[in-house]
Amino acid sequence: MTKFLLTLHVLAAIVAVGPVTVAASMFPPAARTDREGRLNTVRLLHRICRVYSGIGIAVPLLGLATGAAMGVLGDAWLITSITLTAVAAGILVAFVLPRQDEIVEQLAAEQPVERSGTVQLAMFTGVFNLLWATVTVLMIVRPGSTTGA
Repeated sequence: MTKFLLTLHVLAAIVAVGPVTVAASMFPPAARTDREGRLNTVRLLHRICRVYSGIGIAVPLLGLATGAAMGVLGDAWLITSITLTAVAAGILVAFVLPRQDEIVEQLAAEQPVERSGTVQLAMFTGVFNLLWATVTVLMIVRPGSTTGA
């Protein structure tokens, strides 16, 4: 059962978190362009972020189930990963998605998009992505693991 849960956890992370990190990273530069179709592009990227972040809830749930099956819920690396995942989710929900909403609304109203707003969004997106990369490293390296990694 552990291998099955771990497989689902990893697949959910790839399928759900991957698109969010890519789409969120593409959003600020897409919002800054002056090309035709910019509004449709940022709407699509924002929708990808919203939909896949919702699906992404499965990642920590499957991770907790996997950790319980492996008997590692009290390990420091897992507690750290859970904490970083919660912080990343908080940044996504509190800073990235709302700022994307604002920019989409500005573009829809044909208002100019301030560069400072897209730069700040890019910064929050970068922090979000860095946190996910750190969690991924912790999941692979697992300090104290018996896999020899």
